[in-house]
Amino acid sequence: MMHAIADWNAVYDNAPAIPDGASWPGRWIEPARAFRESMGDRARTGIPYGPGDRNRLDLFLPQDRPKGLVVFVHGGFWMALDRSFWSHLAQGPLAHGHAVAIPEYGLCPDIRIAGITAEIGAAITTAADLVEGPIRLAGHSAGGHLVSRMVSHTSPLSGAVRGRVAGVVSISGLHDLRPLRRTWRQDTLRIDEAEARAESPALLEPLPGTCITCWVGASETSEFRRQNALLANIWRGLGAATDCVEEPDRHHFNVVDGLARADHPMLTALLGSAGCRCG
Repeated sequence: MMHAIADWNAVYDNAPAIPDGASWPGRWIEPARAFRESMGDRARTGIPYGPGDRNRLDLFLPQDRPKGLVVFVHGGFWMALDRSFWSHLAQGPLAHGHAVAIPEYGLCPDIRIAGITAEIGAAITTAADLVEGPIRLAGHSAGGHLVSRMVSHTSPLSGAVRGRVAGVVSISGLHDLRPLRRTWRQDTLRIDEAEARAESPALLEPLPGTCITCWVGASETSEFRRQNALLANIWRGLGAATDCVEEPDRHHFNVVDGLARADHPMLTALLGSAGCRCG
């Protein structure tokens, strides 16, 4: 049976599709704050990585010398939220001995998506200078787009930093920006055709050696599930090692909870890709 999308806003608006959806992302504020306070001097907050007011990252350190670095990039459609909502997600990697960096970045319309890509490259580079060992990237929604861009062939990362990237998990990632031009967010994002093509991971080639897991909640809208499968499918055909997961009983917001749990399969996917190196 043929199907065409009639309401582009509906398939990219998450809160209306979730019971009590308006309570998100506010539900994360208190757990994140409490976690930061509990970390004491193992939480280094507000580390600058660039000249902008939002060019800051928080770094959370394990008890012992870090085994490596996890960088989590937040979502918000490149136009909302900041690093303070997500601190508690560091708990899972920390339990396995990995340091966790959580940057924030400039927001549209004050910056283009291409500029945000460059900022995240700078944030990862700064964090990589602070923590030795392999680097693993995770991002949610727009953050899934941004971490996928880091391992595409036009990555802003230097060769040395790219060579340390051992795996990526894109959670509910937006991998093809062209449909976003049909939504109400276009008034703020201002994505033109050239930027859509240059900044869509699904339209780019992965770096050699890329390992990426595309993870989405099974209860998310049809477009988020399609975008998730899209990148895994295309990049597998271009030589990357990919996996595509639809987690049962998870929606667009609570799907990130797996990162906070030391025993969750999402964290296993992120930390278990030691044989991958991006070049």
